[in-house]
Amino acid sequence: MSDFRVEKDSMGALEVPRKALYGAQTQRAVNNFPVSGQTLPEPFIHALALIKQTAAETNLKLGLLDTAIARAIIDVAREIAAEEHLDQFPVDVFQTGSGTSSNMNINEVIATLASHRCGQTVNANDHVNMGQSSNDVIPTAIHVSAAIELENNLLPALDHLLNRIRSKSIAIGQHIKTGRTHLMDAMPVRMEQTLQSWAGQVELAIARLQDCQPRLHQIAQGGTAVGTGVNAHPDFAEAFAARLSELSGLAFVPAPCTFTAMATQDTAVELSGQLKTLATALIKIANDLRWMNSGPLAGLGEIELEALQPGSSIMPGKVNPVIPEATMMAAAQVIGNDTAITVGGQHGNFELNVMLPMIASNLLQSEKLLSNVSLLLADRAIATFRVNEKNLKRALDRNPILVTALNPVIGYEKAAMIAKKAYAESRPVIDVAEEETDLSRKELEKLLDPAKLTEGGIQG
Repeated sequence: MSDFRVEKDSMGALEVPRKALYGAQTQRAVNNFPVSGQTLPEPFIHALALIKQTAAETNLKLGLLDTAIARAIIDVAREIAAEEHLDQFPVDVFQTGSGTSSNMNINEVIATLASHRCGQTVNANDHVNMGQSSNDVIPTAIHVSAAIELENNLLPALDHLLNRIRSKSIAIGQHIKTGRTHLMDAMPVRMEQTLQSWAGQVELAIARLQDCQPRLHQIAQGGTAVGTGVNAHPDFAEAFAARLSELSGLAFVPAPCTFTAMATQDTAVELSGQLKTLATALIKIANDLRWMNSGPLAGLGEIELEALQPGSSIMPGKVNPVIPEATMMAAAQVIGNDTAITVGGQHGNFELNVMLPMIASNLLQSEKLLSNVSLLLADRAIATFRVNEKNLKRALDRNPILVTALNPVIGYEKAAMIAKKAYAESRPVIDVAEEETDLSRKELEKLLDPAKLTEGGIQG
Protein backbone atom coordinates (compact mmCIF):
# COMPACT_ATOMS: atom_id res chain seq x y z
CA MET A 1 0.00 0.00 0.00
CA SER A 2 1.30 3.43 -0.92
CA ASP A 3 2.27 5.85 1.84
CA PHE A 4 0.26 8.52 0.01
CA ARG A 5 -3.32 9.14 -1.02
CA VAL A 6 -4.63 11.48 -3.72
CA GLU A 7 -6.56 14.58 -2.67
CA LYS A 8 -8.18 17.21 -4.87
CA ASP A 9 -8.84 20.93 -4.52
CA SER A 10 -9.82 23.69 -6.97
CA MET A 11 -6.37 23.50 -8.57
CA GLY A 12 -6.43 19.75 -9.18
CA ALA A 13 -5.08 16.57 -7.58
CA LEU A 14 -1.89 15.87 -5.62
CA GLU A 15 -0.48 13.31 -3.23
CA VAL A 16 -0.90 13.72 0.53
CA PRO A 17 0.62 11.44 3.20
CA ARG A 18 -1.89 8.68 3.84
CA LYS A 19 -1.96 9.24 7.62
CA ALA A 20 -2.29 13.03 7.38
CA LEU A 21 -5.57 14.50 8.59
CA TYR A 22 -5.16 17.54 6.36
CA GLY A 23 -5.89 17.76 2.65
CA ALA A 24 -4.69 19.21 -0.62
CA GLN A 25 -4.41 22.89 0.31
CA THR A 26 -2.24 22.15 3.33
CA GLN A 27 -0.04 19.86 1.25
CA ARG A 28 0.40 22.55 -1.39
CA ALA A 29 1.60 24.91 1.34
CA VAL A 30 4.05 22.29 2.65
CA ASN A 31 5.37 21.85 -0.89
CA ASN A 32 5.49 25.56 -1.68
CA PHE A 33 7.09 26.93 1.50
CA PRO A 34 10.11 24.87 2.60
CA VAL A 35 11.55 28.04 4.16
CA SER A 36 12.41 27.73 7.84
CA GLY A 37 11.06 24.48 9.20
CA GLN A 38 9.40 26.69 11.83
CA THR A 39 5.67 26.21 12.25
CA LEU A 40 3.26 28.61 13.90
CA PRO A 41 3.38 28.37 17.73
CA GLU A 42 0.92 26.31 19.75
CA PRO A 43 -0.89 29.35 21.24
CA PHE A 44 -1.75 30.43 17.70
CA ILE A 45 -3.10 26.98 16.79
CA HIS A 46 -5.06 27.04 20.05
CA ALA A 47 -6.56 30.39 19.04
CA LEU A 48 -7.48 29.09 15.59
CA ALA A 49 -9.24 26.11 17.17
CA LEU A 50 -11.09 28.40 19.55
CA ILE A 51 -12.20 30.54 16.59
CA LYS A 52 -13.46 27.49 14.67
CA GLN A 53 -15.35 26.23 17.72
CA THR A 54 -16.89 29.65 18.31
CA ALA A 55 -17.82 30.06 14.65
CA ALA A 56 -19.55 26.66 14.57
CA GLU A 57 -21.47 27.43 17.75
CA THR A 58 -22.46 30.83 16.37
CA ASN A 59 -23.58 29.47 13.01
CA LEU A 60 -25.54 26.73 14.77
CA LYS A 61 -27.24 29.31 16.97
CA LEU A 62 -28.10 31.39 13.90
CA GLY A 63 -29.65 28.35 12.22
CA LEU A 64 -27.10 28.22 9.41
CA LEU A 65 -25.31 24.95 10.16
CA ASP A 66 -26.64 21.40 10.45
CA THR A 67 -26.71 20.33 14.09
CA ALA A 68 -24.76 17.09 13.67
CA ILE A 69 -22.08 18.73 11.56
CA ALA A 70 -21.82 21.68 13.94
CA ARG A 71 -21.47 19.40 16.97
CA ALA A 72 -18.75 17.38 15.26
CA ILE A 73 -16.82 20.55 14.35
CA ILE A 74 -17.15 21.86 17.89
CA ASP A 75 -15.91 18.61 19.43
CA VAL A 76 -12.86 18.39 17.17
CA ALA A 77 -12.00 22.07 17.64
CA ARG A 78 -12.10 21.52 21.41
CA GLU A 79 -9.65 18.63 21.07
CA ILE A 80 -7.22 20.76 19.08
CA ALA A 81 -7.55 23.59 21.59
CA ALA A 82 -6.68 20.99 24.24
CA GLU A 83 -3.42 20.31 22.35
CA GLU A 84 -4.46 17.17 20.53
CA HIS A 85 -3.50 16.58 16.87
CA LEU A 86 -0.80 19.27 16.98
CA ASP A 87 1.40 17.21 14.64
CA GLN A 88 -1.12 17.95 11.88
CA PHE A 89 -0.10 21.60 11.48
CA PRO A 90 3.11 21.49 9.39
CA VAL A 91 2.80 24.76 7.45
CA ASP A 92 5.85 27.03 7.64
CA VAL A 93 5.55 30.47 9.24
CA PHE A 94 6.89 32.00 6.04
CA GLN A 95 3.91 31.28 3.78
CA THR A 96 1.25 33.32 2.09
CA GLY A 97 1.03 36.65 3.89
CA SER A 98 -2.67 36.31 4.70
CA GLY A 99 -2.12 33.03 6.53
CA THR A 100 -4.62 31.34 4.21
CA SER A 101 -2.57 28.14 4.30
CA SER A 102 -2.83 27.92 8.08
CA ASN A 103 -6.53 28.72 8.04
CA MET A 104 -7.15 25.98 5.48
CA ASN A 105 -4.86 23.62 7.39
CA ILE A 106 -7.09 23.73 10.45
CA ASN A 107 -10.23 23.73 8.31
CA GLU A 108 -9.09 20.51 6.61
CA VAL A 109 -8.01 18.77 9.81
CA ILE A 110 -11.32 19.59 11.50
CA ALA A 111 -13.29 18.56 8.40
CA THR A 112 -11.56 15.16 8.26
CA LEU A 113 -12.09 14.34 11.90
CA ALA A 114 -15.60 15.81 12.03
CA SER A 115 -16.65 13.71 9.02
CA HIS A 116 -15.59 10.58 10.89
CA ARG A 117 -17.49 11.70 13.99
CA CYS A 118 -20.84 12.52 12.43
CA GLY A 119 -20.90 10.08 9.52
CA GLN A 120 -21.50 12.92 7.05
CA THR A 121 -19.18 14.77 4.73
CA VAL A 122 -17.98 17.89 6.49
CA ASN A 123 -16.54 20.39 4.01
CA ALA A 124 -13.52 22.46 5.02
CA ASN A 125 -14.78 25.57 3.23
CA ASP A 126 -18.57 25.33 3.33
CA HIS A 127 -18.94 24.08 6.89
CA VAL A 128 -15.80 24.66 8.99
CA ASN A 129 -15.08 28.02 7.35
CA MET A 130 -18.73 29.15 7.20
CA GLY A 131 -19.11 32.92 7.57
CA GLN A 132 -15.36 33.35 7.70
CA SER A 133 -12.37 34.21 5.56
CA SER A 134 -8.67 33.74 6.18
CA ASN A 135 -8.60 37.53 5.99
CA ASP A 136 -10.57 37.96 9.21
CA VAL A 137 -9.68 34.65 10.90
CA ILE A 138 -5.91 35.21 10.98
CA PRO A 139 -6.02 38.81 12.30
CA THR A 140 -8.50 37.60 14.91
CA ALA A 141 -6.21 34.70 15.84
CA ILE A 142 -3.30 37.12 16.29
CA HIS A 143 -5.31 39.21 18.75
CA VAL A 144 -6.83 36.23 20.54
CA SER A 145 -3.58 34.30 20.96
CA ALA A 146 -1.60 37.38 22.04
CA ALA A 147 -4.35 38.45 24.44
CA ILE A 148 -4.55 35.01 26.08
CA GLU A 149 -0.77 34.78 26.43
CA LEU A 150 -0.62 38.26 27.90
CA GLU A 151 -3.40 37.67 30.42
CA ASN A 152 -2.54 34.11 31.42
CA ASN A 153 1.26 34.11 31.30
CA LEU A 154 3.12 37.39 30.85
CA LEU A 155 1.20 39.61 33.27
CA PRO A 156 1.27 36.94 36.04
CA ALA A 157 5.02 36.48 35.44
CA LEU A 158 5.58 40.22 35.78
CA ASP A 159 3.48 40.35 38.94
CA HIS A 160 5.66 37.57 40.34
CA LEU A 161 8.84 39.43 39.37
CA LEU A 162 7.54 42.63 40.95
CA ASN A 163 6.69 40.84 44.20
CA ARG A 164 10.13 39.22 44.32
CA ILE A 165 11.80 42.59 43.84
CA ARG A 166 9.69 44.19 46.56
CA SER A 167 10.34 41.34 49.00
CA LYS A 168 14.07 41.47 48.35
CA SER A 169 14.03 45.23 48.73
CA ILE A 170 12.61 44.87 52.23
CA ALA A 171 15.04 42.08 53.14
CA ILE A 172 18.19 43.98 52.12
CA GLY A 173 16.98 47.55 52.49
CA GLN A 174 19.32 48.37 55.38
CA HIS A 175 22.47 47.87 53.29
CA ILE A 176 24.10 51.03 51.93
CA LYS A 177 26.24 50.96 48.80
CA THR A 178 28.17 53.34 46.62
CA GLY A 179 25.90 54.82 44.00
CA ARG A 180 27.22 54.97 40.46
CA THR A 181 26.63 57.28 37.54
CA HIS A 182 28.53 56.70 34.28
CA LEU A 183 29.79 53.54 36.07
CA MET A 184 31.80 55.90 38.30
CA ASP A 185 31.50 56.31 42.06
CA ALA A 186 28.70 58.66 43.11
CA MET A 187 26.77 59.47 46.28
CA PRO A 188 25.57 56.51 48.39
CA VAL A 189 22.23 54.80 47.98
CA ARG A 190 20.44 52.12 49.94
CA MET A 191 20.07 48.73 48.28
CA GLU A 192 16.36 49.27 48.77
CA GLN A 193 16.55 52.32 46.51
CA THR A 194 18.32 50.40 43.76
CA LEU A 195 15.60 47.78 43.83
CA GLN A 196 12.90 50.46 43.95
CA SER A 197 14.16 51.52 40.54
CA TRP A 198 13.72 47.99 39.21
CA ALA A 199 10.26 47.71 40.74
CA GLY A 200 9.26 50.98 39.11
CA GLN A 201 10.31 49.69 35.71
CA VAL A 202 8.26 46.53 36.10
CA GLU A 203 5.24 48.44 37.41
CA LEU A 204 5.32 50.74 34.40
CA ALA A 205 5.71 47.79 32.03
CA ILE A 206 2.62 46.15 33.53
CA ALA A 207 0.65 49.39 33.22
CA ARG A 208 1.66 49.83 29.57
CA LEU A 209 0.66 46.28 28.70
CA GLN A 210 -2.66 46.60 30.48
CA ASP A 211 -3.33 49.82 28.62
CA CYS A 212 -2.98 47.91 25.35
CA GLN A 213 -5.46 45.19 26.33
CA PRO A 214 -8.71 46.93 25.32
CA ARG A 215 -7.43 47.39 21.77
CA LEU A 216 -6.06 43.85 21.69
CA HIS A 217 -9.53 42.57 22.60
CA GLN A 218 -11.05 44.14 19.48
CA ILE A 219 -11.31 41.46 16.78
CA ALA A 220 -11.75 41.44 13.02
CA GLN A 221 -14.04 38.40 12.89
CA GLY A 222 -17.12 39.11 10.82
CA GLY A 223 -15.32 41.21 8.22
CA THR A 224 -14.79 38.15 5.99
CA ALA A 225 -13.00 38.90 2.70
CA VAL A 226 -12.41 42.66 2.66
CA GLY A 227 -14.17 44.00 5.76
CA THR A 228 -17.69 44.25 4.34
CA GLY A 229 -18.90 41.03 5.99
CA VAL A 230 -19.93 39.40 2.73
CA ASN A 231 -21.31 35.82 3.21
CA ALA A 232 -21.58 36.25 6.99
CA HIS A 233 -24.88 36.57 8.86
CA PRO A 234 -25.55 40.18 9.97
CA ASP A 235 -25.56 39.06 13.60
CA PHE A 236 -22.46 36.86 13.28
CA ALA A 237 -19.82 39.34 14.51
CA GLU A 238 -21.65 40.30 17.71
CA ALA A 239 -22.69 36.73 18.53
CA PHE A 240 -19.21 35.42 17.78
CA ALA A 241 -17.50 37.95 20.06
CA ALA A 242 -19.93 37.25 22.88
CA ARG A 243 -19.39 33.50 22.72
CA LEU A 244 -15.62 33.83 22.32
CA SER A 245 -15.59 35.94 25.47
CA GLU A 246 -17.43 33.20 27.36
CA LEU A 247 -15.05 30.51 26.14
CA SER A 248 -11.83 32.45 26.73
CA GLY A 249 -12.70 34.42 29.85
CA LEU A 250 -11.57 37.63 28.13
CA ALA A 251 -13.81 40.47 26.99
CA PHE A 252 -13.53 40.34 23.20
CA VAL A 253 -15.61 42.74 21.12
CA PRO A 254 -16.08 43.30 17.38
CA ALA A 255 -13.61 45.86 16.08
CA PRO A 256 -15.24 49.28 15.61
CA CYS A 257 -14.02 49.19 12.01
CA THR A 258 -13.41 45.80 10.42
CA PHE A 259 -11.60 47.50 7.55
CA THR A 260 -8.99 48.84 9.96
CA ALA A 261 -8.77 45.54 11.83
CA MET A 262 -8.03 43.61 8.63
CA ALA A 263 -5.95 46.11 6.68
CA THR A 264 -3.60 46.97 9.55
CA GLN A 265 -1.72 45.41 12.40
CA ASP A 266 -1.29 48.59 14.40
CA THR A 267 -2.33 46.96 17.67
CA ALA A 268 0.21 44.17 17.21
CA VAL A 269 2.88 46.81 16.53
CA GLU A 270 1.77 48.67 19.66
CA LEU A 271 1.92 45.55 21.80
CA SER A 272 5.29 44.60 20.38
CA GLY A 273 6.58 48.08 21.21
CA GLN A 274 5.53 47.61 24.82
CA LEU A 275 7.22 44.21 24.86
CA LYS A 276 10.38 45.86 23.54
CA THR A 277 10.17 48.45 26.32
CA LEU A 278 9.87 45.63 28.85
CA ALA A 279 12.85 43.92 27.24
CA THR A 280 14.99 47.02 27.70
CA ALA A 281 13.91 47.19 31.35
CA LEU A 282 14.92 43.57 31.94
CA ILE A 283 18.30 44.23 30.31
CA LYS A 284 18.84 47.11 32.72
CA ILE A 285 17.99 44.96 35.73
CA ALA A 286 20.11 42.06 34.45
CA ASN A 287 23.09 44.34 33.86
CA ASP A 288 22.83 45.84 37.34
CA LEU A 289 22.92 42.33 38.77
CA ARG A 290 25.91 41.40 36.61
CA TRP A 291 27.89 44.47 37.60
CA MET A 292 27.12 44.15 41.31
CA ASN A 293 28.06 40.46 41.11
CA SER A 294 31.30 41.08 39.16
CA GLY A 295 34.46 39.70 40.66
CA PRO A 296 34.61 38.09 43.10
CA LEU A 297 37.98 39.78 43.69
CA ALA A 298 38.69 42.12 40.78
CA GLY A 299 35.12 43.38 40.27
CA LEU A 300 32.59 45.16 42.45
CA GLY A 301 31.66 42.07 44.45
CA GLU A 302 28.72 43.82 46.09
CA ILE A 303 26.45 40.80 45.79
CA GLU A 304 26.85 37.11 45.12
CA LEU A 305 24.39 35.50 42.73
CA GLU A 306 23.31 31.93 43.27
CA ALA A 307 25.87 29.51 41.77
CA LEU A 308 23.93 27.47 39.23
CA GLN A 309 26.57 25.78 37.06
CA PRO A 310 30.31 25.74 36.32
CA GLY A 311 31.23 28.85 34.38
CA SER A 312 34.15 27.66 32.33
CA SER A 313 35.37 24.57 30.55
CA ILE A 314 38.99 25.54 31.28
CA MET A 315 38.98 27.70 34.43
CA PRO A 316 38.05 25.62 37.49
CA GLY A 317 35.93 27.34 40.11
CA LYS A 318 34.63 30.05 37.81
CA VAL A 319 30.91 30.80 38.20
CA ASN A 320 29.08 33.12 35.82
CA PRO A 321 25.87 35.19 36.07
CA VAL A 322 23.99 32.84 33.75
CA ILE A 323 20.41 33.94 34.50
CA PRO A 324 21.05 37.63 33.79
CA GLU A 325 22.88 36.62 30.60
CA ALA A 326 19.98 34.43 29.46
CA THR A 327 17.63 37.30 30.24
CA MET A 328 19.62 39.72 28.10
CA MET A 329 19.73 37.34 25.14
CA ALA A 330 15.98 36.72 25.31
CA ALA A 331 15.41 40.47 25.55
CA ALA A 332 17.66 41.06 22.54
CA GLN A 333 15.55 38.59 20.56
CA VAL A 334 12.40 40.45 21.57
CA ILE A 335 13.92 43.70 20.32
CA GLY A 336 14.75 41.98 17.02
CA ASN A 337 11.23 40.57 16.82
CA ASP A 338 9.86 44.07 17.29
CA THR A 339 11.80 45.30 14.28
CA ALA A 340 10.34 42.51 12.12
CA ILE A 341 6.83 43.18 13.46
CA THR A 342 7.25 46.89 12.73
CA VAL A 343 8.22 46.11 9.14
CA GLY A 344 5.31 43.68 8.95
CA GLY A 345 2.90 46.31 10.20
CA GLN A 346 3.89 48.59 7.32
CA HIS A 347 2.57 46.07 4.78
CA GLY A 348 -1.13 46.67 5.10
CA ASN A 349 -1.86 47.03 1.40
CA PHE A 350 -5.35 48.39 0.76
CA GLU A 351 -7.75 45.93 2.49
CA LEU A 352 -5.31 43.39 3.97
CA ASN A 353 -1.99 43.16 5.78
CA VAL A 354 0.18 40.56 4.06
CA MET A 355 2.73 39.65 6.74
CA LEU A 356 0.33 38.14 9.25
CA PRO A 357 1.97 34.75 10.01
CA MET A 358 5.36 36.35 10.73
CA ILE A 359 3.75 38.97 12.96
CA ALA A 360 1.87 36.24 14.85
CA SER A 361 4.95 34.08 15.34
CA ASN A 362 7.21 36.90 16.51
CA LEU A 363 4.63 38.43 18.81
CA LEU A 364 3.94 35.12 20.55
CA GLN A 365 7.63 34.28 20.80
CA SER A 366 8.29 37.65 22.45
CA GLU A 367 5.55 37.09 25.00
CA LYS A 368 6.83 33.60 25.77
CA LEU A 369 10.46 34.70 26.12
CA LEU A 370 9.58 37.57 28.42
CA SER A 371 7.27 35.42 30.53
CA ASN A 372 9.91 32.74 31.04
CA VAL A 373 12.91 34.98 31.74
CA SER A 374 10.88 37.14 34.13
CA LEU A 375 10.20 34.07 36.25
CA LEU A 376 13.83 32.94 36.06
CA LEU A 377 15.14 36.38 36.94
CA ALA A 378 12.74 36.57 39.87
CA ASP A 379 13.42 33.14 41.36
CA ARG A 380 17.01 32.31 40.38
CA ALA A 381 18.69 35.71 40.60
CA ILE A 382 16.80 38.37 42.57
CA ALA A 383 15.30 36.16 45.27
CA THR A 384 18.55 34.30 45.91
CA PHE A 385 21.42 36.78 45.69
CA ARG A 386 23.42 37.49 48.84
CA VAL A 387 24.74 40.93 49.82
CA ASN A 388 28.47 41.24 50.54
CA GLU A 389 28.36 43.84 53.33
CA LYS A 390 32.14 43.83 53.78
CA ASN A 391 32.78 44.91 50.19
CA LEU A 392 30.01 47.49 50.33
CA LYS A 393 31.51 49.12 53.41
CA ARG A 394 35.06 49.05 52.08
CA ALA A 395 34.09 50.91 48.93
CA LEU A 396 31.82 53.30 50.78
CA ASP A 397 34.45 54.30 53.36
CA ARG A 398 36.93 55.22 50.61
CA ASN A 399 34.45 56.86 48.27
CA PRO A 400 35.81 60.41 47.70
CA ILE A 401 32.46 61.53 46.27
CA LEU A 402 31.07 61.59 49.81
CA VAL A 403 32.68 65.01 50.00
CA THR A 404 29.71 66.30 47.98
CA ALA A 405 27.87 66.57 51.30
CA LEU A 406 30.39 69.23 52.38
CA ASN A 407 29.64 71.53 49.42
CA PRO A 408 27.15 73.72 51.33
CA VAL A 409 29.67 74.12 54.18
CA ILE A 410 33.09 74.51 52.53
CA GLY A 411 32.21 75.13 48.86
CA TYR A 412 32.63 73.10 45.68
CA GLU A 413 36.27 73.99 44.96
CA LYS A 414 37.52 73.08 48.45
CA ALA A 415 35.47 69.87 48.40
CA ALA A 416 36.92 68.92 44.98
CA MET A 417 40.45 69.37 46.32
CA ILE A 418 39.70 67.11 49.29
CA ALA A 419 38.16 64.47 47.02
CA LYS A 420 41.18 64.43 44.70
CA LYS A 421 43.61 64.19 47.60
CA ALA A 422 41.64 61.39 49.25
CA TYR A 423 41.60 59.45 45.98
CA ALA A 424 45.29 60.06 45.25
CA GLU A 425 46.36 58.94 48.72
CA SER A 426 43.80 56.09 48.97
CA ARG A 427 42.54 57.50 52.25
CA PRO A 428 39.01 57.92 53.63
CA VAL A 429 37.61 61.32 52.74
CA ILE A 430 36.74 62.02 56.37
CA ASP A 431 40.43 61.84 57.34
CA VAL A 432 41.48 64.26 54.63
CA ALA A 433 38.58 66.61 55.38
CA GLU A 434 39.58 66.70 59.04
CA GLU A 435 43.07 67.87 58.00
CA GLU A 436 41.97 70.37 55.38
CA THR A 437 39.03 72.05 57.14
CA ASP A 438 38.15 73.54 60.50
CA LEU A 439 35.35 71.01 60.96
CA SER A 440 35.61 68.68 63.92
CA ARG A 441 35.62 64.93 63.58
CA LYS A 442 32.20 64.83 65.16
CA GLU A 443 30.82 67.37 62.70
CA LEU A 444 32.34 65.49 59.77
CA GLU A 445 30.92 62.17 60.94
CA LYS A 446 27.49 63.76 61.03
CA LEU A 447 27.87 65.45 57.62
CA LEU A 448 29.34 62.37 55.93
CA ASP A 449 27.07 59.74 57.47
CA PRO A 450 26.21 57.52 54.43
CA ALA A 451 22.83 56.56 55.86
CA LYS A 452 21.77 60.21 56.16
CA LEU A 453 23.11 60.96 52.68
CA THR A 454 20.68 58.42 51.19
CA GLU A 455 17.79 60.50 52.54
CA GLY A 456 18.60 63.60 50.49
CA GLY A 457 18.46 67.22 51.60
CA ILE A 458 21.21 69.40 53.10
CA GLN A 459 23.19 67.72 55.82
CA GLY A 460 24.01 69.42 59.08
